Amino acid sequence: MAGTRQRLILAVLVFSPIVIWMDNTILNTAFVRLADPDRGLGATPGELQWAVGSYTLVFATLMFTAGALGDRFGHRTVLLVGMVVFGLSSVWAAYASSAAELIAARAVMGVGSALAVPATTAILTWAFTGPARAGAFGAVSISAGVGIAAGPVLAGVLLDHFWWGSVFLVNVPIVIVAVAAIGWVVPNFRSRTPRRLDFAGLLLSAGGLAALVYGLIRAGQVAAWVRWDVAVPVAGGLVLLAVFVAVETRIHQPSFDPRLLTQRIFGGGNAALGLLFLAMTASTFYAAFYLQGARGYSPLAAGLAGALPAAVGVMLGAPLATRLVARSSPRPVTVTGLAVAGLAMGCWSLLGLHTPLIWTEILSFVQGLAIGTVIAPVSTAVMSAIPLDRAGAGSAVNNTVRQTGSVLGIAAGGTIMSIVYRSGIEDALTAAPAPVRDQARISAEQARHAAAAAHRPGLAEAADRAFMHAMHVTSLWTMVIALAGAVVLAVALRPAGAPEPVAAPERERDEPAADRV
Repeated sequence: MAGTRQRLILAVLVFSPIVIWMDNTILNTAFVRLADPDRGLGATPGELQWAVGSYTLVFATLMFTAGALGDRFGHRTVLLVGMVVFGLSSVWAAYASSAAELIAARAVMGVGSALAVPATTAILTWAFTGPARAGAFGAVSISAGVGIAAGPVLAGVLLDHFWWGSVFLVNVPIVIVAVAAIGWVVPNFRSRTPRRLDFAGLLLSAGGLAALVYGLIRAGQVAAWVRWDVAVPVAGGLVLLAVFVAVETRIHQPSFDPRLLTQRIFGGGNAALGLLFLAMTASTFYAAFYLQGARGYSPLAAGLAGALPAAVGVMLGAPLATRLVARSSPRPVTVTGLAVAGLAMGCWSLLGLHTPLIWTEILSFVQGLAIGTVIAPVSTAVMSAIPLDRAGAGSAVNNTVRQTGSVLGIAAGGTIMSIVYRSGIEDALTAAPAPVRDQARISAEQARHAAAAAHRPGLAEAADRAFMHAMHVTSLWTMVIALAGAVVLAVALRPAGAPEPVAAPERERDEPAADRV
């Protein structure tokens, strides 16, 4: 493929996913507004968890099916369909009239993302080889940082001037430009041996993850881990996921191939990425409520103080990692980066209600910089460990693990915060009227609203203290999870005795890289 064509493809694939990354941080910035009973939807913490969880749940469970669709019909075709679905469901989300409707619209947005993201990864793997592939993955990581950076700033401006639905409508013009560019520039790469569609695997994985996430979020709603309505769905979800793995291992050409995870580099690298995304998603959940709720900053100010420094860090970390890996190897760079990211997450436990804002900005920047040095090099390593004809399957596993980490992060992180918050607020509710008690137990945002309506400033102060304690506990848990990911990565990328990557047969490697439509 000519170098000019490669550069055009890369430019399109750098631009197109920006809207997906931007949407994630936009929603995080809008959490507090959506929880407001007057200016938003009055969403409870559980409903906010589902607004994120429905998206990432569908995203995680459909991606391996999307990989099979890309192998069969062409990755460009799947990418185009995904972008169109994402754009149309964004309009639905913008005009949702209730939290339940927003959750449903977000699930459909997850369908669009699930089709688009693995197709992007697979196209990169087809179009680039060797050092150029590493550079392409690094460029896409930078675009993710741009989207993450633009999201909170844009959301802040929109929320300061318009209603909350405007944060979803902003996706539409970007999607229109992306669809036109993809159709014009990107070839329709596809595998010569397309995999069959795995409906049994899709149902088992979706059911298992949905039950598991429901149980985790339900634990936060009832403020208890040991209850039948928590234990039964969690246990049932784990059983369904175990059956899913067993079924997939018996299929000759599964859409989601767990056998790929038995390779040390591919399996260990993906496990580390899953733990990173779990910790990262949990940390963004409490950071938004800390800056806007507890500290009282506007959405724009909160975005500039929290998400923007982290996004700038990611953008700087990705190219820095590429240069460092070229001089040494992925292992020391990525293990150090993941460990530093974990320690930065843990340092949120040192913040208080009156901590100078500069410390929040420094922590966010360091955390983003460290994360930026991990994602692209590890993604390159795991995708390079499998043959080219398994690019669709490999990218599906890679992205499914990431999104599974994200959905578990929002479920587990939000639940830990809810349980610790309720425990901390109870002593302040003994003398409050029953309606005030019920509202204050839901979340710190609802407690502040109830305190203002009932003229109880002491209740608002108690809610702030309970929230801060909950954030401190959750931040320490995210640190432990991220550090565990660093340990896994150190083992997966160890040089001594590492098995050779699985190579495609010589005849296949000599054939043209793709069939173009």
